[in-house]
Amino acid sequence: MAYRNTASFGKRQEYIAVAELLRRDFDVYMTLVDDQGIDCIIRLDRPSPVYLDIQIKARSAEAKNPGTFAAMTIQNPRPNYFFIFYSEGADTYWVMPSRDVLEKGNINKAGVNAGKCRIVFTNTLKDGTVKPRPKWGEYQDAFHLLNEYQE
Repeated sequence: MAYRNTASFGKRQEYIAVAELLRRDFDVYMTLVDDQGIDCIIRLDRPSPVYLDIQIKARSAEAKNPGTFAAMTIQNPRPNYFFIFYSEGADTYWVMPSRDVLEKGNINKAGVNAGKCRIVFTNTLKDGTVKPRPKWGEYQDAFHLLNEYQE
């Protein structure tokens, strides 16, 4: 599907990811401003409510590298801060704690993106098929990690 621009694709995918969270029975609150790297907040019902900050990242099937998430700045990584990545080419979600993104991603050492994080979740085969990398299997569709969060 053609998109007018990458911003419209990103916003659409944000809402689709939120719909996926709602479908999985999460209580989701949308933020109005994304200046803290938080697209939505999930409330977990516990004896005292627990809140998880969620950043959603998406790549379209038309992207040169549809499973590569690059030049990410992770503000204040913490246990209750999660990323939901979506590759349209692979039609796959990955759910990762922010600290795991920093620990397991590649940090650029030089250039304009020095200090920023990059993760490649997919391989593109010669026939153009986009396949998830097994290396990231523990995070693939791992929405359960959100429910398992412990303070």
